[in-house]
Amino acid sequence: MKTIGLIGGMSWESSKLYYEILNQEVKERLGGLHSAKCMMYSFDFEPIKQLQFDGKWDEAAEQLKDAARRLENSGVDFILLCTNTMHKLAEQIESNIGIPFLHIADATGQVIQNNGLKKVGLLATRFTMEEPFYKERLEQRYGLEVIIPGDEDRNMIHEIIYQELCRGEIKESSKKEYRRVIQHLIEQGAEGIILGCTEITLLIKQEDCEVPVFDTTYIHAVQAVEFALES
Repeated sequence: MKTIGLIGGMSWESSKLYYEILNQEVKERLGGLHSAKCMMYSFDFEPIKQLQFDGKWDEAAEQLKDAARRLENSGVDFILLCTNTMHKLAEQIESNIGIPFLHIADATGQVIQNNGLKKVGLLATRFTMEEPFYKERLEQRYGLEVIIPGDEDRNMIHEIIYQELCRGEIKESSKKEYRRVIQHLIEQGAEGIILGCTEITLLIKQEDCEVPVFDTTYIHAVQAVEFALES
């Protein structure tokens, strides 16, 4: 079994889901007392969040590159970045390490493609919904049409992520708002919904949606297990 390197803490609420899913999947596949071989570098998220909001992405990249190098030097075989938004910096991280980097959008795109869908709605932070690093990867590599909510709804989704979900706060009123947005995306032709922030899975489940939901946290972690168990 390969050793998985995790760059986490952004936020730790979703990083703990990664750890849980990795170990559950290994146990289910190998049985007995098997669990995942992994190491995590976990950030203090508040300073990282401030760099995001201040647009200081180069400073954030330096910190993530350092974390990736530390993991590589510690002996991990490949790396996961346990957040969608910070994949904005994926190329900088990947170019500074000599081991594989499993991109969350690739894992998600492959699953959507395997399900035969062409048009999907994306819920995420404003950074992920509005900037090209995520949508264009899905569109160019997997032939998907990716639609996003309107400006006011994007702001609401973003605020709930940072002010509630990253703090572990789950509110029924927020679930209702997310479900309203999801329904509007479906009315625009979305055949599936991408939970494009690793914390959204804390709020929205498949039963909240009449079309397939693609939980990026789960998808990414499962791909990591499959890669770790490849001979």
